[in-house]
Amino acid sequence: QVQLVESGGGLVQAGGSLRLSCAASGRTFSSYAVGWFRQAPGKEREFVGNINWSGGSTSYADSVKGRFTISRDNAKNTVYLQMNSLKPEDTAVYYCAAGLRFRARGGQNDYDYWGQGTQVTVSS
Repeated sequence: QVQLVESGGGLVQAGGSLRLSCAASGRTFSSYAVGWFRQAPGKEREFVGNINWSGGSTSYADSVKGRFTISRDNAKNTVYLQMNSLKPEDTAVYYCAAGLRFRARGGQNDYDYWGQGTQVTVSS
């Protein structure tokens, strides 16, 4: 079993930055790929980006390429989502998820464990 806890969400102005953290406990964290997803009110959950077990491979949705960066520190059992140049349309609940598979632009079914989500609100 893997437990994931997200933090770092909040309210920022357009153009600002936030860094979300996903802290893991349980099984060896370095064995897992991690994905980030987001869900805005009234919309379906969508893929944001993901990172493989070693951190050597990442992929991103077109909507966030060049603005968001995923990294991981396996020694700290933590994955980060650095969000720069935030836009109002980035407003959503952000979730991290872990799974044993890495697939570029992977979907929700690639992941077995999910965090509780953290709210990100970007004002105009």
